[in-house]
Amino acid sequence: MLRFLDHLEEWLITFLIGAATLIIFAAVIHRYGAGLPIPVVQDWLLGLNFGWAQELCIIMFVWMAKFGAAYGVRTGIHVGVDVLINMFDERRRGKFVVFGLLAGALFTGIVAVLGGTFVWENGAHYAIFHALHLHTGDLPEGPITPDLEWPTWAVYSAIPLGSSLMCLRFLQVAWAFVRTGQLPHHDHGHVDGLDEQSTGEFDAPGNEDKVYRMDDNLHPKQGDDEEDRP
Repeated sequence: MLRFLDHLEEWLITFLIGAATLIIFAAVIHRYGAGLPIPVVQDWLLGLNFGWAQELCIIMFVWMAKFGAAYGVRTGIHVGVDVLINMFDERRRGKFVVFGLLAGALFTGIVAVLGGTFVWENGAHYAIFHALHLHTGDLPEGPITPDLEWPTWAVYSAIPLGSSLMCLRFLQVAWAFVRTGQLPHHDHGHVDGLDEQSTGEFDAPGNEDKVYRMDDNLHPKQGDDEEDRP
């Protein structure tokens, strides 16, 4: 189940950032292309409506950010300042780490509950009851977005859904840390798909900084001016 959730999280983030990039690219091309006096093409471009593109991309980036934050907790790519706690012994450091993870779970859990309450009262209550053919009474339908005219409760659902997933990730990481004593770590210098290969002479002791020494004939060195003088 968690493996499927991991893949779903990655697929959603990938789709959102890829689709938003394509939409922005198309909207920019349309904006500048419509200003070019090209027969037929200009009329066709002016007939296209891309007024919804900005609003859609904002919504997609909000959803991507919420689920991306949960992904960051799972993979350990969030920036953290741990200079102080790393000065403690392992037992005391572990307590601070667990406290921080549980505090993160508590905070995101509160945001998820408050966000869910807001979404429910902002039109989700009416939409669900209406879909199930239940009595809606005087329940508010909720507002809609200006351009796409989507119900705002659906857009704001990113808050309870993303925060709930982030809370789950905090608990997941905390449980794994209690069991193994390890936190997820992301190597920012690693690129997926590229194998790390030996750099040969630069791996030898004392040669780690050789690539920066500029030991060639292209850079001036101390004493060159004296040798060139008559």
